[in-house]
Amino acid sequence: MSTIFFPNRLSRRHFLHAAVATTGCALLAPAAALAASAPAPAKPLVFGHRGASALRPEHTLASYARAIADGADYVEPDLVCTRDGVLVARHEANLTETTDVAARAEFASRRARKTIDGETHEGWFVDDFTFAELKTLRAVERLSEVRPGSAGYNGMFQVVSWEEIIDFVAAESAARGRVIGLVPELKSSTYFASVGLPLEERFLAILAGHDYTRRNPVEIQSFEVANLKYLRGKLGRRANLRLMQLVVPDAVRPSDVAAAGGTLTFARMCTPEGLHDIATYADVVAPPTRAIIPLAKDGKLAQPTSLVDDAHRVGLRVEPWTFRPENRFLAADFRDGAGENARNEAGSVAEMQRYLATGIDGFFTDDPALGRRAVDA
Repeated sequence: MSTIFFPNRLSRRHFLHAAVATTGCALLAPAAALAASAPAPAKPLVFGHRGASALRPEHTLASYARAIADGADYVEPDLVCTRDGVLVARHEANLTETTDVAARAEFASRRARKTIDGETHEGWFVDDFTFAELKTLRAVERLSEVRPGSAGYNGMFQVVSWEEIIDFVAAESAARGRVIGLVPELKSSTYFASVGLPLEERFLAILAGHDYTRRNPVEIQSFEVANLKYLRGKLGRRANLRLMQLVVPDAVRPSDVAAAGGTLTFARMCTPEGLHDIATYADVVAPPTRAIIPLAKDGKLAQPTSLVDDAHRVGLRVEPWTFRPENRFLAADFRDGAGENARNEAGSVAEMQRYLATGIDGFFTDDPALGRRAVDA
């Protein structure tokens, strides 16, 4: 199943003008031609953050299945690499919080301390396991106190590979009769390269080896810069592919920049000049939600920043992360009195709609059903 992708905000209009010229609609009066050919404005995209991670343990087929059933336009696998070179979906290299590895006596000796992306972590790490060993583990809910319903599925689901996810999404797309995009993130590229497991060529080989990802929407994310530039050089600009630069608007440097001794910061990247630079190699900038509408001192939403307009001015889409449905994650405007960890669906939808009003082009949410409701309302 294929689709037409519009890599920037102007290309849809150019496509329509070409269609008018080649279909005979140009014989109509200009106003009538426009009325006949102009589609409804494209709705913002709903990205299932690690699947439907508010409801199922993240990065499992169950989580992706729920996200797709609930109307996600895209589902997100964060990609890391096993010792034998298999790309798998985990939020980070450390397996401790999202699998039952700590309870597995046979792997007790693999506990280690590693520095990844400038931070030191202890636990069990994906690059110390083969894919076959990883398949013996089971996924668990990372935020068990906040999401006890999801924790009820602990132990039921395997860790899955990037290829398994592509096959699953392709099957779901065929069964449901709609295109489902993939929005993979390459995690800790600099770290994996340092241990002899570079992600990019493995990723590209799989991308090229599956008909589904050759023909359907894929947005490739990273907090690093060099890997996105490398991918742009390899992939060029294709109708079904976008590159997404993840940012945080502070003085922290991207991991690859820091490792190389560079001075570029995320704060600089979020300026008009920095966004112009991003637009030379990426199609999307993805900041945290509060970079678009920050919180005031009282915890309520303040006035929007200029980030959306600044990004659109240089041709970048804006697709922020991450909306979550529990009170503890909502701005004070939208919380109810049910407790910090309580689900607040109405509040979550209302908050997302406030952000949609700024003109964002898509967003990540842990609960795609609520994201779908916010977009479709």
